[in-house]
Amino acid sequence: MGILQKAAKLLFVCVHLILLSGCWDRKEVNDLALIVGLGIDQTKDGKIMLTAELIVPKAVGGGGQMIGGGDGGGGAETIVRSGTGTTVADAISNLQEKLPRRIFWGHTEVIVFGEKAAKAGIRQHLDFLGRNPEARLRANVFVSKGTAKSVLELSPLIEQSSAEVLRELSESQLLLRVTAKDALQMLSGDAGAAALPMVKILPPEKGKQELQTIAFIQRTAIFKKDKMVGDINDKLTRGVLWLRNEVKQADVTVTPKGEKGKITSTLIRAHTELIPKYEKGKWKMIVKATAEDDIILNGTKWNLMNPKYTKMIEKELAKETDKRIRDTLKKVQKEMKADIFGFAEVFHRKYPREWNRVKDRWEEIFPDVEVVVKTKAYVRRPGIGTTPQGLPEHEVKQ
Repeated sequence: MGILQKAAKLLFVCVHLILLSGCWDRKEVNDLALIVGLGIDQTKDGKIMLTAELIVPKAVGGGGQMIGGGDGGGGAETIVRSGTGTTVADAISNLQEKLPRRIFWGHTEVIVFGEKAAKAGIRQHLDFLGRNPEARLRANVFVSKGTAKSVLELSPLIEQSSAEVLRELSESQLLLRVTAKDALQMLSGDAGAAALPMVKILPPEKGKQELQTIAFIQRTAIFKKDKMVGDINDKLTRGVLWLRNEVKQADVTVTPKGEKGKITSTLIRAHTELIPKYEKGKWKMIVKATAEDDIILNGTKWNLMNPKYTKMIEKELAKETDKRIRDTLKKVQKEMKADIFGFAEVFHRKYPREWNRVKDRWEEIFPDVEVVVKTKAYVRRPGIGTTPQGLPEHEVKQ
């Protein structure tokens, strides 16, 4: 009995020793090609061209930080390589053949779709990225005016790589910010519509080389199902942000009635509430948008400590916000007929039974949904200097 117990203990120890030898599947950094930016384009013959912006190993110094080189641009720290195929998976295989290291997706910061690829459809590309265990669904997604490859090939002077430039711009949230996870959720949502930030290459400054510039977020690409159907400018994009309750930063300039000067406010806080109504077969959405602002420029003769003037400014600010929202509804709801505002989900939650009867016809119903916009603005801080700066006291309107 003692011999059997010893044998069992010995077997137990041997089995666990085998399980503890956990280096068989290790992935050394020296064996990996780290992707920071990914571009997806469609070629003239209908194939997929995948472009990867890769970190240059020799540019990594002690502590894992980049060593600046050359003129300080991103080209010293990253290289750009491309592969083609009938699908993204095939293109990656083709790209891998051109690299001595195994591709690793865990550091991908941005994913850029070329305009042609976006119009052809992005679902299958996002499907691949969603299934890849290494891919980061937190990566920011963009559409480029032109090709994605041309965006990643830039050598910015202000950041280490084109991917880092786009990530920083996206994080600033001046316009739309969308991650891969957000894009997948929008396309699989009740409306089947999506909006992605659109980037354009900024012309280089005089005396700089053609590639020594950056791409910046200029517009928003609108998708129905998974195909891009058009785009809107930055002003209408801010209307989209209001309707989606995603506005974080905004400066609004107004000219009060009867005044020659202008007043500019900056946003402190904002909130938008969507209130759905369904009555007698009619769909209606009430939009309540509220803004709290800080005055940062007073070009009038008004003394902003006088509540009469702040009330007048609040009305003008509310009117401007109302206009932005209505202009956006006219373009996106009435003309493009794409529910990128999330109306479908709001109606579905409030009226599930009625929604299920019309969900297959929502694309036809959405343009005719009545939208009532109610905006309010509050001036919380009139600024450090309440009276107009540089103006004689006798000219100030008290």
